[in-house]
Amino acid sequence: MRIAVGGVLHETSTFISTPTTLQDFENGFGIYRGPEIFQRFRGANMCIGGFLDGAEKHGFEAVPLLWGFAYPSGLIERAAYDSLKQEFLERLQRAGAVDGVLLDLHGAMVVEGIEDGDGDFIASVRREVGDKPIVVAQDLHGNHTPLRVAAADAIVGYDTYPHVDMGERGREAADIIVGALRGELRPKMALRQLPMFWGTRCQVTAHPPMDEVLRRVHELEQRPGMISVTIATGFPWADVPDVGVSVIAVADGDETLARAAADELGDWVWEHRERWHTPPMSVREALAAGEQAGRYPILLADQTDNTGGGAPGDSTEVLRTFLEMGLRDALILYMVDLESIALAQAAGVGAKISLRLGGKSDPRQGPPVECEAEVIALTDGKFAYDGPMYAGLTGNMGPSALLQVDGVLVVAVTKREQPLDPAFARTLGVDCAKLRYIGLKSSAHFRSGFEKLAGSIYNVDAAGILVHDFSQLPYRRRRRPLFPLER
Repeated sequence: MRIAVGGVLHETSTFISTPTTLQDFENGFGIYRGPEIFQRFRGANMCIGGFLDGAEKHGFEAVPLLWGFAYPSGLIERAAYDSLKQEFLERLQRAGAVDGVLLDLHGAMVVEGIEDGDGDFIASVRREVGDKPIVVAQDLHGNHTPLRVAAADAIVGYDTYPHVDMGERGREAADIIVGALRGELRPKMALRQLPMFWGTRCQVTAHPPMDEVLRRVHELEQRPGMISVTIATGFPWADVPDVGVSVIAVADGDETLARAAADELGDWVWEHRERWHTPPMSVREALAAGEQAGRYPILLADQTDNTGGGAPGDSTEVLRTFLEMGLRDALILYMVDLESIALAQAAGVGAKISLRLGGKSDPRQGPPVECEAEVIALTDGKFAYDGPMYAGLTGNMGPSALLQVDGVLVVAVTKREQPLDPAFARTLGVDCAKLRYIGLKSSAHFRSGFEKLAGSIYNVDAAGILVHDFSQLPYRRRRRPLFPLER
């Protein structure tokens, strides 16, 4: 049994003006070809790693094609996408006879001229392999479409946010395709789209209200004849017709059963739609709530500058507020600022330098902070993740600097990657558990590594590009009505 594995992943924010290029894939998580996939991802907590685990479990030959990942950013240039897709398909053709394909995709990929990049990719693979099974692992934040559901045999979405189950979902996808090839399963899939946005604060799967949603998902999966159920909360910063929440159900040989399960969960989610939203919270409101609770460190999730959603990573409101309030033992993770890093490198550790820190990418991110900073540490950016997200992998933030501005430490980095765990800060000598205030440019993934050391956590709506008041975004392509913008 030979099963091809690979994929192209991107979470595309169409409200980011900077396009995503082929170089962004090269410089992001990277592009891996053929046996490089084994070397990089064997044993890693990612879907592609789960595919490889599945090969060992079931004894099939995993045929590695191409895997590429660019950090979330703007619309993908058509030439870049075409190049990656064409190389993937050519590698598939050269691989010889395969019995099926396991695809690792995101679910919110948008390309110049192609609103459903994931659907186009799956459909292109379908044209190559005919009726051989295709099983796809996709992110919780996919904007799912009829095209991709029609082109794939089964789509399996993450169950967790933060995404600590990527390897598990990859193994589940491998189980499904092997069951299909052995004639033990006949996957039939149904999609239910819901015209609504889902607030980020209400998506953390270990806490209410999202934990109840997942209990219902798992109850449905235990019913006779069911294979898999996925709830996708969508990616609202993509201006495409299919933006929003969806349910995908996969049943064994019974599309009617899959449709009934998707509708049952979809009806319940829609009935309780008011529960999936919370009012915004300002930086100062969050700090006041944290001080009142008295549990430290107080973590502020700067969700409007979440680099994991495509934001530039250089917004300044949280830093500015920390400084205006005279906070001590405070930390910002991370500030993307190549100019400040270059100045710190030129001055060296121990030097005091004048900086315009952050605020260089877009006026919506706030102005730079004019300050005097001490260079505490410098690094080339290489480190190993603590996990559980990306467990077993190394990372590289690029040339980086630890700066001290009054009582606030700022980790300035080159790469636009959100802080998933304290590992990188530790390479700079920072013990996050000993701090009182930490601002993180992330919405929820930081919880995978930071929740265990946090005293209290608040998502804040500071000035930034990825606003969570969706009425502020200039949508042109989305469906209408769409809750809560139209009720």
